[in-house]
Amino acid sequence: MTFELAVKRAMDLAISAGLLVVLSPLLAAIALGVALSSPGPVLYTCHWVGRDGRRFDGWKFRTMVQNADAMEAELMAHNEMTGPAFKMSRDPRVTPFGRLLRKFSLDELPQLWNVLKGDISLVGPRAPREHEYAQFTDFQKLKLSVQPGITCLWQVEGRHRISDYDRWVELDLDYIRRWSLWLDIQILAKTAVVVVRGTGV
Repeated sequence: MTFELAVKRAMDLAISAGLLVVLSPLLAAIALGVALSSPGPVLYTCHWVGRDGRRFDGWKFRTMVQNADAMEAELMAHNEMTGPAFKMSRDPRVTPFGRLLRKFSLDELPQLWNVLKGDISLVGPRAPREHEYAQFTDFQKLKLSVQPGITCLWQVEGRHRISDYDRWVELDLDYIRRWSLWLDIQILAKTAVVVVRGTGV
């Protein structure tokens, strides 16, 4: 298992570094698009919780209006996810350009830097935001027994169907139980299909 984890980390380093180089013109174009499409910073800073409760900062391309976090409480009545996470299919805070980025999951690309740093892996349970983690039950905390990732089983199998956070956690725990390098490769391949088809939200 230690050898497999070392290979997983080597894959993370090679793929994230390679993509950051190859996609650098796209990253620059997206940054320009975000800057021109709405006022505010190009990157959104995410305050996440990782393995064993470790806090770290990550980044995404900003897809919402400024002060979107402060507006979340006002929209809580429209939350489509039970549990600590917030999900709203027609979130009014999302900008038109941000909606395009989300459709193809392009807003996630800056997280490749987090992979390179070792904060997260390419594949693993999604890291919760700090205020979500503060509401976690002991059962929900089990998903953080491994390194979180950019993509996971929920991303490729249950993203549009699951509205119960505990069901999401069950998928994460299923991933942890069945983990192998081959499973990671399968999830990465399915993620590529989701990106190309534009079935993100």
